[in-house]
Amino acid sequence: MSFLSVEEQLAVIRRGTVEIVPESELIEKLKVSRKKNKPLRIKLGCDPTRPDLHLGHSVILRKLRQFQDLGHYVILIIGDFTALIGDPSGQNKTRPSLTPEEIAENAKTYLDQAGKILDRDRMEIVYNSEWLSPMKFADVIRLSSKLTVARMIERDDFSKRYSNNEPISLHEFLYPLAQGQDSVHLESDVELGGTDQKFNLLVGRDLQRDDGQPPQVCLLMPLLVGTDGTMKMSKSYDNYIGIDEPANDMYGKALSIPDELIYPYFELVTDVSVDELPEIKKRAEKDPRNTKHDLAFTITKMYHGESAAVGARKHFEQTVINKDIPDNAPILEFEAGSTHRLMDIISNAGLTGSNGETKRMMKQGGVSIDDKKITDPNHELTFSGGDEIGLKVGKRKFARLKS
Repeated sequence: MSFLSVEEQLAVIRRGTVEIVPESELIEKLKVSRKKNKPLRIKLGCDPTRPDLHLGHSVILRKLRQFQDLGHYVILIIGDFTALIGDPSGQNKTRPSLTPEEIAENAKTYLDQAGKILDRDRMEIVYNSEWLSPMKFADVIRLSSKLTVARMIERDDFSKRYSNNEPISLHEFLYPLAQGQDSVHLESDVELGGTDQKFNLLVGRDLQRDDGQPPQVCLLMPLLVGTDGTMKMSKSYDNYIGIDEPANDMYGKALSIPDELIYPYFELVTDVSVDELPEIKKRAEKDPRNTKHDLAFTITKMYHGESAAVGARKHFEQTVINKDIPDNAPILEFEAGSTHRLMDIISNAGLTGSNGETKRMMKQGGVSIDDKKITDPNHELTFSGGDEIGLKVGKRKFARLKS
């Protein structure tokens, strides 16, 4: 195939990238690739620690897709072996390892969802248990001799825990070595990772060099800030936008981000061209409200299509701006003369996960009847016949109560 010029490729690769270590080597690799008409080998390792992907994961997956579109050879590693170790990067504590059954189930879901971003027909999917599991204890000892304890302690989370006299399990030192061995086995030219993975990616360079291979270039992507505007996007922090979420939820969550995140989200999680970004930045500063609606529409359209994005915008206008109950809200019917506790109605309808969750939501003002907040968990409704009551639970769940 014919590759774009090195300058054109770099323009794509640099978009949203925090650091390229070292960029001079990447430029040289791209030159050789063009000259020999041979694609670079681009590696991304993913430990299937959770079954669901969110926009934070999409940042690095989209960068991998860009390499695909540039014509390079993409290798997605499912870290079924490294997930057994558990990498604590950014956690400041030991991350629990998973069972093989959990890993297998998460990996399947991961690949299904990643397929919404990546071209499955133009990449190789491998599992690092294929080459790490057969290693003998003598092999592990030899691999461990490649790095010193002092070098390991340079890793930020290890350094902090060591300074705070917090425990570091010996097996955690093996994780960067295992990830680096992936690079040796696959002879990768470039490895992608979040900024919290920099140490691990650099270990890959060391091990490749020790093996006589040209060291890989490390391309580091930012950790996307979640909808709270403070912490990195994570399901644990409940500040995430899942790429498999319903269109209405995706649209509403995108509108909840702080104004200062509008531009970074356009840059990192959408297909908007580089040429349009400067104008978007200006619009986000002058008119954040409408620019944020554009962002929500763009993201929803990417994962659900234009029709669903139009519907999500209409749903938001109807339920939030006009404060109406949506036309497609479920209808719950009750006998005339019957009395029911509102908390039971909500829980039985599956609008929350349990009575406990319903109770907490009510106390926090998250439940309303005909746009009037109900905070008493023991509040009762008596249906006299001919009633039609609008129920809203949280920001995005609705029902019509009829008798």
